[in-house]
This record gives sequence, structure tokens and C-alpha cells, in this order.
Amino acid sequence: MSSITVGKVLNNNVIIAQHPQYAEVVVIGKGIGFNRKSRDRINLSSVEKMFILRSQEEQEQYKQLVPQVDEKLIEVVQEIVLHIMQSSRQALNEHIHIALTDHIAFAIRRNEQHIPIHNPFLYETREMYPEEYSLAEYAVGRINDAMKVTLPPDEIGFVALHIVSALSNRHISEVKQHSQLIGDLVGLVEDNLEYRIPRDSLDYSRMVTHLRFVLERLRRGETVRETSSLDGLMKREYPEMYMLAWKLTKVIEQRVRIPVYPAEVSYLTIHLQRLAQKKEDEAGMEPEENM
Repeated sequence: MSSITVGKVLNNNVIIAQHPQYAEVVVIGKGIGFNRKSRDRINLSSVEKMFILRSQEEQEQYKQLVPQVDEKLIEVVQEIVLHIMQSSRQALNEHIHIALTDHIAFAIRRNEQHIPIHNPFLYETREMYPEEYSLAEYAVGRINDAMKVTLPPDEIGFVALHIVSALSNRHISEVKQHSQLIGDLVGLVEDNLEYRIPRDSLDYSRMVTHLRFVLERLRRGETVRETSSLDGLMKREYPEMYMLAWKLTKVIEQRVRIPVYPAEVSYLTIHLQRLAQKKEDEAGMEPEENM
């Protein structure tokens, strides 16, 4: 039966151990270090809810982080990570143990010092990643309960991006850049149309979701089938929106440094024209005295 051998107990929830396959590892698990001592053997099959950091780099970062954070936070983050795994039924990049623990510890310190935090891309994050956002709502709720703090709703968006990063194996900086880019693109559309898209509207959701899929297609290197008839129709019937769509794709190209397929312009034009029509319809419904 496989087992790990305790090398060092860092606290009640974290130990350094020798693993039969991965050599030295960091093991995180509720109570795994309690009453343990060096050379104790722990049967792997008896510890179901534990995480093993295999990467040497992740191990070193986590060892440095553990003494700096409340042991209770390590326990609740482990519980949250387990919840994310079970809910998503996907493996997580093990870096989430460091990234999420470090982020939440910093957020709690800011909160205790009454330093306000604003997430300018909260709406975009919620629309782009609804499932991850829901998991982040759970996470922040558990942290507030367990740590007796009141983290602001803005933190839900930041935590959601960490979850996206762990589930997609993308660096958090890339995930944040995409969220910021979509926020900037929406702003560009609103400035050009002189129309603020209601954040709780279906139009907003459609626009953000479409832009997200454009970025996902670019990231995965997927091709988009050329439709010359559609392109010609969009250019002829909706020249202003076609030009705005073209402008958006140029911004995307500059920011992600990947060429955007011309067909994306046509599909974006459809969404933009729908918004332009919505603005026109709303203007037509305004009372005469306000016109």
C-alpha cells in the first residue's frame, strides 16, 4: 500500500513529505499535520481530501507563504479549492493554492486597514465567466464566514479570475488582460455609439460573450470560415457599424498580438448593429417633452 513519510510538519494542515512517486512534496490537508512527527507514515488511501504540490517551484513558494498567513485561512482555502474541483469536475492547476491563499490574505489585510478596493471589470468578469463567478461568490462567502471579515463584492471578480486561471491553465495575468481588454472594447463601443449598454441587459451579455469567444478562438488558434457574401452584405448595409467592428478587431490585434480573421468583423457588425438599433428604438420611445 502506498504511503508518504512525514519529513517536516509546517502546521496542522501542511506537511513536507516523501512521496513514493514524486520524492519530496508539500501536502495540504485538514488536520494532516496534527500530532504528526518526522518519519511518521501516512497511508495515501486514508487521506482523501488532501492536495499534493509536486512542482518544485510551487513547493518553495508555498513554504514561504505558510508562515505568513493565518492557519485558519489555509484550511478554508483548501476547503474552497476542494469545492471548486467537485463542482467543476475538472483538475486545477496546483498554483491556485499559492495564488488564492496569497490574494485572500492580502485582501483581508486591506480590509482590516479600511483600504477600499474597486474592481473596474466586475461586470465583464461576471458575464465572461458565469460559472467561475458563481464559484467565487461561494468562496468569498465562506471566507467572510470563516475569517469573520466582510470582503467587498469586488473581490468576487478577482477570485473568479483566479479560478478561471486554475481551470484553464492560463497565467492569471493573461486572464486579467483579457478581462480588461473586453472592458475597454465595450467602452469603445459605447463611446462610438454614444449609448451606455445596460449592464443587466441581454444585449450586454451577448456582446461580452461574443468578444470572449473571439479571444478564445484566437488563443486556441481556431480558424473562422470566410463568408464573402456576409461580409459584403454587412459592409454595404451597415457601413458605420462595419467600420466600428473593424476598429475593434485592430485593437484586439494590437493587444493580443495575434491577427484577427476578417470574418470576425462581419460577426461583430451584427452585434453592433443590434445595439445601434436598440439605441434608436429607445430614443423613439422617449416622451416628446424630453426630445
